[in-house]
Amino acid sequence: MGNRADDYGSDVEIYRKPLTDTIYAETPTGAPEQLLALLDALGLDRKTTVTAGPVYTWHEVPGHLSEAEQKQAATRALPSLLLAGYVVNIPDELFDPSAYQEAVADIRNHRHPAAAPPAGTRPTPKAPSRATPARR
Repeated sequence: MGNRADDYGSDVEIYRKPLTDTIYAETPTGAPEQLLALLDALGLDRKTTVTAGPVYTWHEVPGHLSEAEQKQAATRALPSLLLAGYVVNIPDELFDPSAYQEAVADIRNHRHPAAAPPAGTRPTPKAPSRATPARR
């Protein structure tokens, strides 16, 4: 049982699961705690499933939000994740340009609590493993 981040070699894959209203932010199996903690700090809900093998961890945009608010929450996470050096993919239909610009402005003005990871925890950026460039 893999996930999209494992399949695509990215750090975070943001997508809407087919036939649901849920927006997922999947990380690779065994993702570092600093990445998971950053997603927590960005307001995404951490979920875990324990199997006989690996423990699967993913995040979801809170389900109580409206559809527009869910897209905004997913998009607002991007600048902080990118600033921390993570490879993130999000489909165009979930990307909200206004929310992205607002999140960038918040980081520039130091108004976002998750604007940067704690000192000494910045990961080494990875090159995307897909032939197509990472989306936004």
